[in-house]
Amino acid sequence: MLTITNDHKNFLKDGKPFFYLADTCWSAFTNITDEEWDYYLEKRKMQGFNTLQINILPQWDASATELDWKPFIDDDPMCLNDSYFEHAKEMLLQAKEEGFELALVVMWCNYVPGTWASNMFKKGILPFEFIKPYVKKVHETFSDLDPIYIVSGDTDFPSEQTEKYYIETARELRKLAPKHLFTTHIKGRYSYIPKELEELIDIRFYQSGHNAKDLTMPYSLSEKMQKEYPLVKPLINSEPCYEEMGYSGNQYGRWKQYDVRRAAWVSVLSGASAGVTYGAAGIYSWHKTKKEFGSLLGEGFDRPKTWQEAMSFPGAWDYGFLARIMKERSITPRQDMLDNATTDIRVAKDQKGELLIYVPCNTRVRLNLDQDYEFIAIDLKYKNVADLSVEKKGLFTCISMHPFSEDALYIGKLSSK
Repeated sequence: MLTITNDHKNFLKDGKPFFYLADTCWSAFTNITDEEWDYYLEKRKMQGFNTLQINILPQWDASATELDWKPFIDDDPMCLNDSYFEHAKEMLLQAKEEGFELALVVMWCNYVPGTWASNMFKKGILPFEFIKPYVKKVHETFSDLDPIYIVSGDTDFPSEQTEKYYIETARELRKLAPKHLFTTHIKGRYSYIPKELEELIDIRFYQSGHNAKDLTMPYSLSEKMQKEYPLVKPLINSEPCYEEMGYSGNQYGRWKQYDVRRAAWVSVLSGASAGVTYGAAGIYSWHKTKKEFGSLLGEGFDRPKTWQEAMSFPGAWDYGFLARIMKERSITPRQDMLDNATTDIRVAKDQKGELLIYVPCNTRVRLNLDQDYEFIAIDLKYKNVADLSVEKKGLFTCISMHPFSEDALYIGKLSSK
């Protein structure tokens, strides 16, 4: 089971630092065959992922599937299908054997009244009296696997009724699994968590999401969450833009490798440093050839590639690399050191005094430093490494422009000269 460090910023596993690197596989229980699951686990483990985010109930915008795994008998929410939960547990036992931690969504937004999704698709809203028996089933099935419980999925909280559903869910599950870690998954570009629910969670998730109209969201939401909730808890961008996902709102365009890599680095260096989650269009909905995908549902995403193609997206390797860099670092944002006229360059300092700077495109970086540092630049696309020259100009330290074509991570160590 994961625990939280004494400073409440990060995780430990078996007493050792644990950087939460999750993959988004929302539709695992309904759409993935056993053979596909074998391949998926092997590939993601190889890439460095250590956690899987999965929806316990069927994902409302999953791709069509020929499989017939359903949690309710005859679609009656009061008749839980034991075989569905037994099969889901078998999948997770296999994942645990491969070393993965689990983050399970208990109640996605379309099952709860008043949310943006259930207002669009009213069929399937669960009765309030269903919460206790359902939560009991969740606990009996999954709690011995030590998951993180994600109480809400992609939700907003527009009404007291909506809040009541999630608070009741969290309270009931907390009674049964008091030692487990709890969090919420809230909708994109959103930061509000009801006070009663916030008191029941141990981790804060936010979702910078898939809207291309404001590219500051991965770091500005992190800063906003830290300001609005001064009590420190591990903070994670649990849904940055997904690789090859179409822009939301039917806007033409897709998120590419650079975009998802940038979203990860600026999130982590802005203080959402307990971990980060990767997503790939075609994986979260587990899309297969010639199967339907609801392109007009929800935020109106364009059709994904198949899961086989999506497993080869290069951004997954970038996230694994990020996790290796961050594995034993505890960082503090230090934007106050930056003199460049942009917030897109992100600066942080780790517990050993090393500086980490994310530079999204070539430019000279100006820092206000009171000590001398030596810097290297890591090419985040090809992983080449360059030494950078440093020049003092008055009160500022100027770092030479990196030689690479896209983004770079600068690592600065105190000068030995």
